[in-house]
Amino acid sequence: MSKKNDLGRRKRQHEFNLRKEKAEKEKLEKKLQAKKNKMKVDGKDKKKKGGSGFQVGKKKLKTKLTPLAKAKAAQAMEVDK
Repeated sequence: MSKKNDLGRRKRQHEFNLRKEKAEKEKLEKKLQAKKNKMKVDGKDKKKKGGSGFQVGKKKLKTKLTPLAKAKAAQAMEVDK
């Protein structure tokens, strides 16, 4: 009989694989639980920060108009109407 087919070896390998799978599953559950707890604040979902700006691709651009720019924009909108 070859080493591969040795019954004791296969049994130990099977037990090792079971322990490894169980450890990975526990690690994943722990990670998900930590993520879930992090998201909760007083039993409600955490609000996103930085509501201003608009989405372009994956980056968020923040825009703040100066009073002069606001006046020009308002004037341009009046001309369009």
